[in-house]
Amino acid sequence: MNYVIMDLEWNQSSTGEEEVSKVLPFEIIEIGAIKLNDERRMISEFSELVKPQVYHEMHHITRKLIHLQMKQLEQGRSFTEVMEQFRKWCGEDYIFCTWGPLDLTELQRNIRYYGLEPLSDGPIRFLDVQKLFSIAYEDRKSRRALEYAIDYLKIEKDIPFHRAFSDAYYTAKVLALMDEKVLGNYSFDVFHLPKDKESEIHVVFDTYAKYISRAFSDKVQALEDKTVMSTKCYLCHRSLRRKIRWFSPNGKHYYSVSCCDRHGYMKSKIRIRKAEDGGIYIVKTQKFITETEVQNIRDKQAKAKQQKKNRKSFKNQNHQN
Repeated sequence: MNYVIMDLEWNQSSTGEEEVSKVLPFEIIEIGAIKLNDERRMISEFSELVKPQVYHEMHHITRKLIHLQMKQLEQGRSFTEVMEQFRKWCGEDYIFCTWGPLDLTELQRNIRYYGLEPLSDGPIRFLDVQKLFSIAYEDRKSRRALEYAIDYLKIEKDIPFHRAFSDAYYTAKVLALMDEKVLGNYSFDVFHLPKDKESEIHVVFDTYAKYISRAFSDKVQALEDKTVMSTKCYLCHRSLRRKIRWFSPNGKHYYSVSCCDRHGYMKSKIRIRKAEDGGIYIVKTQKFITETEVQNIRDKQAKAKQQKKNRKSFKNQNHQN
């Protein structure tokens, strides 16, 4: 299997008033990529400018960041032509790798806008090298700029940053230095959600488990689903008794804590996210935690209950007045 390390540059509306900006907020103007083989050695490269067909004025932030002029872009080919060439270059057996989670989503949004064949009809597994850097060298939570990683790893800066090809090139340099074990922490792009219950994503990583649902019409429907609300142990698959029942501090994130006789306290966290084509979907993560962390969640639950009580009291007072 090859690694296709991709980076995109895109432009956007200067006013935000165009109707098209609702369906295509970012128009891709450059695709750069590096291909590594299964030993993570560089074997090929790709670099193409894309001729703008939607936004014909460069946004001031884009111009400042990537130092491209519209005259240069006008020499490029259409997105349809570039995408056809890029797909052929990628080949058959590969995994996308990007710095951060945005590029694959925007690539697929541009593909849909131009009516091209989708990359996939469901979630795409890929490597978020920015996340992998945090797992390998930092706290798993921080997200650093690419240039920070280059400096940290003492990689030579032999070409300028902030162009699609150069950022793909440096991302490939970082990926090449990763321990093989870190690469098992892959991500999913969910521009296209699982079609049905059978194709929902259930995956166990080294320190946690993740579930990605199909689309639901609304939050009520999602929170009535047994799989969404399940707190089975993801290691031994036993049904667990909840020590802290599901609660939400904000209506978007939900927490619970269960206890497994074999593996200890397990925290479950639900995130409610908007689906690309309407409705919502669920991302649930589960991990084993310490007694101190259990108490922190109890404190968060108590605070949420008090806030709810305060809001109810405030509404009652206003109603009486």
